[in-house]
Amino acid sequence: MKLQGRVAIITGAAAGIGFATAERFAAEGAIVILCDVQEARVREAAAKLAANGATVKAFRVDVTRRDEVDAMVAAVLAAHGRIDVLVNNAGITKDARLAKMTEAQFDAVIDVNLKGVFNCAQSVAAVMTEQGKGVILNASSVVGLYGNFGQTNYSASKFGVIGFTKTWARELGPKGVRVNAVCPGFVNTEILRTVPEKVLDGMKESCWMRRLAEPSEIASVYAFLASDDASYINGVAIETSGGMSL
Repeated sequence: MKLQGRVAIITGAAAGIGFATAERFAAEGAIVILCDVQEARVREAAAKLAANGATVKAFRVDVTRRDEVDAMVAAVLAAHGRIDVLVNNAGITKDARLAKMTEAQFDAVIDVNLKGVFNCAQSVAAVMTEQGKGVILNASSVVGLYGNFGQTNYSASKFGVIGFTKTWARELGPKGVRVNAVCPGFVNTEILRTVPEKVLDGMKESCWMRRLAEPSEIASVYAFLASDDASYINGVAIETSGGMSL
C-alpha cells in the first residue's frame, strides 16, 4: 500500500472527487481526515470508510474561515503527531457571463477556491516544513489552463491555484515539501446530474475519449502524486481530461 500510515487531510471530502480520493487513500493505507462544510454529509462519508476498516476522522470545516482551518490542523497534529498530505479539493461554482456576474458571485468563488486553498496550505506548511517532508496537492481544472465561457470567477480561481502551486513548489521544495496541481476535465459527479443530456453529450464530444471521467480516475492521480512514486515531481499541473486540449 503506497500511503501506509500517512496522515492525509482532504477538503471537500463529503462527495464527488473528494470522497473518491478519501476512499482511494484509505485503500492505500492512509489515515484519512475528511473535511467539508456539510457536517452531516462528511460524517456519513467518514462512517462509510470506517465501516470498511479505514482509520478516519471527520471535521466540519469552512475553508474560508482560517480559525476553523487552524483548529482542525491543530487537532490532527495533536492526535497523530504529523501531517503528510493535504489535498485542497474544496471548491464551488457560481457561473455567469461577465456582463451578468454579480460581485457576490465573484467573491464567493474566489473566497472558497483561492483563499480557502491558501488558508489550508499555509496552515499545514508550517507543520510539513518542521517535519522536513510533506505533499500539498491542489485542485485546479482544465478551465484553469484554457478558460471557459461563463466562468470568469472559476477560471480566475483555478488559474490562481496553478500560480500558487508553482510558487509554493519553489518555496517549499528545498524544505522537503512537494506541491503539485491536478487539472480535471469533465467528471461524472452529482453536480452533472442536473445537466441536460444534450449538454452532457457535448461534454463527452469535447474529449477524445468520448466519455466523462469517473471520480476514481482523478483520485488515482492524487494517490500517485501523494506517494513516493512521485518523489521527484514538484510544481506541475497535470491535465487529467482525456485529451480535451488536443
